[in-house]
Amino acid sequence: MTVVCFAILLCLARKEDTGLRTASLLKPFYKMAMYLYKRISSNAPRLFSSPQVEKDLRQLYPGESGEYLKTDYYVKKAAVCLAVIFAGTLVGAAARFSAERGMVMNDDGTIVRGSHEEGNREINLALGHGEEQMDFKIEVEPLLLSGEEADALVDEFLDKLPQYIAGKNKSLERVTSDLALEEMYDGFPVSVIWESDNPGLLSSEGQVFSVEKEEEITLTASVSYGECERVQELTVLLVPPELSEEEMAYRELEAILAESQEKSVGQAEWKLPEEWRGESIAWRQIVDDKSLFLWGATVAAAVMVFFFLDRDLHGQLEKRQKIMHREYSEIVHKLVLYVGAGMTIRGAFQKLAGDYEAKCRGGGRRSPAYEEILYTCRELHSGVSEGLSYEHFGRRTGLQEYIRLSALLAQNLKRGNSTLLERLRDEADKSAEERLQQSKKLGEEAGTKLLVPMVLMLAVVMAIIMIPAMSNM
Repeated sequence: MTVVCFAILLCLARKEDTGLRTASLLKPFYKMAMYLYKRISSNAPRLFSSPQVEKDLRQLYPGESGEYLKTDYYVKKAAVCLAVIFAGTLVGAAARFSAERGMVMNDDGTIVRGSHEEGNREINLALGHGEEQMDFKIEVEPLLLSGEEADALVDEFLDKLPQYIAGKNKSLERVTSDLALEEMYDGFPVSVIWESDNPGLLSSEGQVFSVEKEEEITLTASVSYGECERVQELTVLLVPPELSEEEMAYRELEAILAESQEKSVGQAEWKLPEEWRGESIAWRQIVDDKSLFLWGATVAAAVMVFFFLDRDLHGQLEKRQKIMHREYSEIVHKLVLYVGAGMTIRGAFQKLAGDYEAKCRGGGRRSPAYEEILYTCRELHSGVSEGLSYEHFGRRTGLQEYIRLSALLAQNLKRGNSTLLERLRDEADKSAEERLQQSKKLGEEAGTKLLVPMVLMLAVVMAIIMIPAMSNM
């Protein structure tokens, strides 16, 4: 159903032009996201509206159109969520397909046997009896085939035989429930015929009847494999069971299943019993189907991705602001140097921007603070007044120190530059002191983070010293 919805949505969004450069596999999701964004934002604008997100986008990408940034961000976020849901749907469908492959029971109550190479297949059955339901776990044996093996394989099988027939009992020395007396075990191509010296207490099919005191039974296993035949005698000690009425019913049904399977072991299909105690019964196979859970987890993951991307966006802004904090002192000192050398503020800004561009062309890393200075220079070249450009510079950064610097530069244009150099020097000294305090704070935080590894290293050193010393005592 989900795949059909995606197909319909893709058909409706086929003419959408996202204008985004992305991998070809993700383009359909961007088209669908753009289609949904246009429809939903017009009817429910609050779903794609967050003042904090829009503020972060403006600060991260200065100069870009606010509406373009908003559309681009939400379309990308919706596309990621759609891709997560689609991928989860495919995983859920694969899980569903895997679960259906484990179905061996037909609608008419018949179970299809596999080949000898496939071995025994364990399936779960649910019995609906009136308002009650009983669950069974049984093994469906493959078609009985002949094989050719060595005597060593038969010896190995006889060594493991007591473990195989114990069933729900811990050992054959204390048997309270039916034994697993089967014709073949654990993929061994060996045929076994069972015989009990007291069928009234322990049948050849492994059914244990109620006993009032401990009884010792001898089981004879006639093992045949090709031309190799062996006879093994096993001693079984029966003890009185403590069974409820429900447990007795369970055992009776288990015996009926075992008897039914024994009669049909040579047939390709096993018809399950249709009546019990004169009443009709219905069987249902239980399969481990996790497709619904996976789909629900996928939707939950998509919702989490949708909301957590906003936090990641704000995290990018905080990282950008930290870098700008560190670069502020350097920028102010350069302004002091250039203005002291006789440059105007505009010339100093152009010098900073030109050096930055040359550095980037040489392979240097990008700097958000210098990007803002470069953007300010472009505003000046486009005809924006100098004072207004400096005010825009401070507002775009959103940081107190840059706003303070922009105000100082704008006031200098209005009142004259007689005290500009002195005030810039004071600002440089203040920024250097703030950077020193910030470095001390970061050092204290690093020391706190290193405390746990240091304690662990101390424990390792103490262990290296103490263990040899204690071993020599």
